[in-house]
Amino acid sequence: MPYPSRRPEATPPSGRGRELLARKWSYLLSGAVVVPLTRDELDRELSDRLDELCAVLHAEPTTETSAGEGPERAVERLGERLVGLGYVGEDGLRVTAEVLGKGLLALDEFQPVERYAQRIVSALGSLSCGFLAAGKRAVFEQQESMQLSMLKAVRDAQWNLKESEARFEEVATSSSSGILVVDLEGRLVRANAAIGDILGYTTEELTDLALLDLVHPDSVKVLGRALRALVEGRQERIRQPQRLLRKDGDVARISLTVSLLRGADDQPGHFVAVIEDGTELMLLQSELNRQALHDVSTGLPNRQYFSTYLESALRRADPVLGVTLFHLDVDAFGMVCNSLGRRTGERLLVHVAQRLKAVMAREKAMIARFEGDEFAILVENAEGTPDVGTIVAEINRELSEPVYFDDCGLAVSMSVGVVRRPPSDWEPANVMRAAEQALRRAKSRRRGQWELFHHGQDESERRVDALAVAMPGAWEHGEIGVRYQPVVELAGRALAGVAARLHWARGEGALGEGALGEGALGEGALDHEECVALAERTGLILPLGEWQMATACGQVGWWGGSGFAVPLHVGLTWHQSCDGDLVRRVRRVLEGTGLAASRLVVGMPVAVLAESDAVDNLTVLAELGVGMSLEGFGLGPDDLAAASELPVGSVSVASRLVGRQARGEAEHLAGLVGLARKSGVRVLVEGVETEEQAEWWRAAGAVAATGGLFGPPVPAGEFPMRSPDTIG
Repeated sequence: MPYPSRRPEATPPSGRGRELLARKWSYLLSGAVVVPLTRDELDRELSDRLDELCAVLHAEPTTETSAGEGPERAVERLGERLVGLGYVGEDGLRVTAEVLGKGLLALDEFQPVERYAQRIVSALGSLSCGFLAAGKRAVFEQQESMQLSMLKAVRDAQWNLKESEARFEEVATSSSSGILVVDLEGRLVRANAAIGDILGYTTEELTDLALLDLVHPDSVKVLGRALRALVEGRQERIRQPQRLLRKDGDVARISLTVSLLRGADDQPGHFVAVIEDGTELMLLQSELNRQALHDVSTGLPNRQYFSTYLESALRRADPVLGVTLFHLDVDAFGMVCNSLGRRTGERLLVHVAQRLKAVMAREKAMIARFEGDEFAILVENAEGTPDVGTIVAEINRELSEPVYFDDCGLAVSMSVGVVRRPPSDWEPANVMRAAEQALRRAKSRRRGQWELFHHGQDESERRVDALAVAMPGAWEHGEIGVRYQPVVELAGRALAGVAARLHWARGEGALGEGALGEGALGEGALDHEECVALAERTGLILPLGEWQMATACGQVGWWGGSGFAVPLHVGLTWHQSCDGDLVRRVRRVLEGTGLAASRLVVGMPVAVLAESDAVDNLTVLAELGVGMSLEGFGLGPDDLAAASELPVGSVSVASRLVGRQARGEAEHLAGLVGLARKSGVRVLVEGVETEEQAEWWRAAGAVAATGGLFGPPVPAGEFPMRSPDTIG
């Protein structure tokens, strides 16, 4: 039973709603079928079953019951218990499906509805399967019991014909299953009223027919061979689903069981066929299966159905025109739900589904709803199919017209990822993954945009993603370390500090030589900027960054014991700067390593100061005595204002400005450095590669720098702890 992959909340108490639902179930069930229980007994029984069902719906997908069975089997056993109540039949299952299908979705404990709808529909499908399986077993047991009775009756008929006839009549008349006695030539000898009701014939009309005359033409040969096998002793009993022809021309789908009656001389005498009408149960099961493959709110096919359809569409696609897959996401849907409520959000999704249908009405297209606010459209291209840009523009034009919910006019746009004419040999999962990748790129730009899937770009992104997801394992195996780079004063070249940098020594121990091919990040070791970019993609930057700081603080503290006392510079990313736990992380590191707060300089990207969380972190760390620095400093008015208004001690000039100066495009920078110094901050420069650059920035007012001129990041054992005048 496919449940959403999330950790459910604790199971809520049953409450009044569950009690009322159990009573309604009992009342309607007792009015539709015969159950050998009093009303109070039935109330208690169904209340217990409902509690068991709700417990399964709240459980983890992998949680086993006390009996050691999974959720799907547990719900199937509930269906079997219903059959065990007595003669429940199709009407009982129909009442159960209707009551639970609506009632469970209305219970408070299963709110919001979209979180539990798929789970409840799947559970009803499993309950139906258990009911059907138990019903079939009961039918087969009843059939076997009747057959044994009939066999005994026919044998006794050799000695007492009247007694056997009376016994057969009683069994046949009281049975709800159809019973036929057929001679060895295939002619019907006897028939009960139940088979007449199933096929629309009177018992007199049936006795003029042959058994194979009632069977659908497609199954005649199969049943004929099976009957011959019975006569020849190669088979003891026939059990098979069949299609019988009704008198009105319709087809009755039945379960057929045939046995051979032998006489006193053990020679074949007659066939006895027991027939159970399964048409209504099959229709009900078909409807439940349809619900399991369609979205509850919009009625559109869900991801499972869409994947199956995509597979067949790829096989039959025109070799030239092919198909086009659109993966769509409703922009700002979270804002709608947060401000107007989830119910309004669901109504909006129904509106979006209707608009998509209207736009694609002229095309051979399937529209599906995936999880949340995601939709998909598969277009089987024809000569007149519009281009991708036209279709996306039409979709957003339709959705830009406001629709009103509770006097609130809503208009949305959609971001779209597109896969156009994928190869016919692609698996559906590959096509859908490609569309999802394109959608992710579209959403990274701005709202209402679309992005076409490009195979080369996708391969590059997949290699980068492969590196990102492999990073935790590489860290655990010691392939990621901290290196140290000198921070040197430009005047006098004294060692002003040490900068901690990440380094990933990729090799055979990491991902295997050449495992990623020609990657976007190349082969071999990855430097600090590449490591940080990869860690940001997965969120690893938070634990990795704390480990980097702790390792570097411990190393600098150890150096300090030898009289080598310089400040440690550690740069943060946007994610780290806004981390609500940043202050606790820094305090934990300082307490764990014993390094004084004044020996640590933490750098934040200047652009992150637009976030209040980052400003709060900077202020609190400064109050703790940690030196604060602004990195990527652009020397513009906003950056200068931030440097003067916040408790920062230094700024690090953006590398792009260093590059502009090296190309002779930064005559105005010297004056801006002076303005920064007037704000009371020290100006540092990153990426200084030549003596000319170092002299220019020294003359402009910068006090220290890092870069190739002063040495690359190196392991702790190779760090140049020499006299200051020898650095550089």
